[in-house]
Amino acid sequence: MQKFTVHKGLVAPMDRENVDTDAIIPKQFLKSIKKTGFGVNAFDEWRYLDQPGQPGVPESARKPNPDFVLNQPRYKGSSVLLARANFGCGSSREHAPWALDQYGFRAILAPSFADIFFNNCFKNGLLPIVLPAATIDLLFNEVAAFPGYELTIDLERQVIVRPQGEEIPFDVIAFRRYCLLNGFDDIGLTLRHADKIKAFEAERLAQKPWLSHRLVQG
Repeated sequence: MQKFTVHKGLVAPMDRENVDTDAIIPKQFLKSIKKTGFGVNAFDEWRYLDQPGQPGVPESARKPNPDFVLNQPRYKGSSVLLARANFGCGSSREHAPWALDQYGFRAILAPSFADIFFNNCFKNGLLPIVLPAATIDLLFNEVAAFPGYELTIDLERQVIVRPQGEEIPFDVIAFRRYCLLNGFDDIGLTLRHADKIKAFEAERLAQKPWLSHRLVQG
């Protein structure tokens, strides 16, 4: 999993409440058993006019919706998503943070998130930050007023730095912060103890060698 330490990026505003995971990555794209290739279909039903979108169709063959915020030239290359309340509600599909991450987002700022989506973000290297509604309103206003608006997110210090240099503090659970700073997903956390696991397996097989035998079916 990619580490998150300090990130500076262009901010894109998604001024909608209750954005659900089916909007983030529609259900027809869940057929894939791979963890890659979902970025092109992030927000598919809003992002393209040729609907319904189908897996495997390249972006060059699609018809973009010019009114959708992420298709506007001023937000091209954005990596910080500014959102409204209850972002990521709906089904618990882990494909939603996959799609956002693979689109290019590293962080999402919102007044609140759906619980399962919130947890899935941390497990996939995406930083969801909860801020007061008044602070989110302020950021929406600044993004609208200043093209090219960027924020710097410093996870180690737990602050968001506005272009003027003013800092906005945010909270994050210490364990989640540790995992993101070091790039540890659940597998990465386990592999920190790879030597101990190997030693345990070797000792167990020495004591119970029959465990290494496989049942051969006739």
